[in-house]
Amino acid sequence: MSYLVLRGINKIYPNGYHAVHDFNLKIEKGEFIVFVGSSGCGKSTTLRMIAGLENISKGEFYIDGVRANEKGPRERGVAMVFQSYALYPHMTVYDNLAFGLTLQGVDDDVIEQKVYATAKILGLTDYLDRLPRALSGGQRQRVAVGRAIIRKVDIFLMDEPLSNLDAKQRVTMRSEITQIHRETGATTIYVTHDQTEAMTMADRIVVMKEGYIQQVGTPHDLYFNPSNMFVAGFIGEPPMNFIEGTVKNGKIDVKGNVIVLSAVADKDVIQKYEGEKIVFGFRPEAIRLIGKGDDNNSFKISCTVELTEMLGDNTNVYVDIAGIKTILKVDPHDAPNEDDAFDFLIPYESVYLFDKNTEKRIKLRADK
Repeated sequence: MSYLVLRGINKIYPNGYHAVHDFNLKIEKGEFIVFVGSSGCGKSTTLRMIAGLENISKGEFYIDGVRANEKGPRERGVAMVFQSYALYPHMTVYDNLAFGLTLQGVDDDVIEQKVYATAKILGLTDYLDRLPRALSGGQRQRVAVGRAIIRKVDIFLMDEPLSNLDAKQRVTMRSEITQIHRETGATTIYVTHDQTEAMTMADRIVVMKEGYIQQVGTPHDLYFNPSNMFVAGFIGEPPMNFIEGTVKNGKIDVKGNVIVLSAVADKDVIQKYEGEKIVFGFRPEAIRLIGKGDDNNSFKISCTVELTEMLGDNTNVYVDIAGIKTILKVDPHDAPNEDDAFDFLIPYESVYLFDKNTEKRIKLRADK
């Protein structure tokens, strides 16, 4: 059996609100799992059920083969880092780090050894005598993480731990948390609404929407093989572009931009959707400009530039394709000017098709 097993987990509140639906997941020992989704999707509620802070309404939760539904937070051997730092404001960094060990009755010499070892890992050695109010946001978050790892538990649970930090601090803390995970080998479950955090930190990602799991997979799986439009649009920055059209004679015609489906899909797939609306998807960074590489095996699309955003290593180009707003990502040296009309290419291998009614991804080839 896997180290953590969530089988048919549901959360239903007394008022009837169903926050989590039939959540099934197996987590191996030492994995770094990220729950990601928009606010209210049930990711934090699921984490709190794993921690024992919320009762499981229905389903079974196992830790290392032992049913844990009825176990309290301390019995589950977990350490949790919250969005708020939850530090004791009247205690120094040293005392905040030592507090949990002190409650456990650990010998003072052992506590001192562990505090200094933990502080060294997190770069807090020079701040042990300071109160939390004298620390920056990033330093406070390091202390919060330190209080978790000092206990040497097998399971770390982190709920939006970086949301209160600025952009530069988030980048730094992402790498530090990843490094801590590697050093401790603890099983880590991390909740965030930020898909960049999910993609850069996770071994596997659980994408959630309205209490349901949409897809579970590695960052590579979710980026290149999204199971539906929600995952395709949530994973990736900027998000995937979607163009809706009706299949007529095996083609989609978006006001002169003709997409011949036989170039990317089997005949039986095309016939199945004849006369139906489907959604054509492609990622902003997958496009090519005319003359920048092989123009064969690509769809040619005409558009008008509305706005450009120069971001340093790339430029986001906001374009209008026959009334459809779309984002392209190009080299800043090749960026067109605002109000320009120009053409770009979408390689066949970068095309995704989705069923308009179910929003599920359409399998294009029988052998894939």
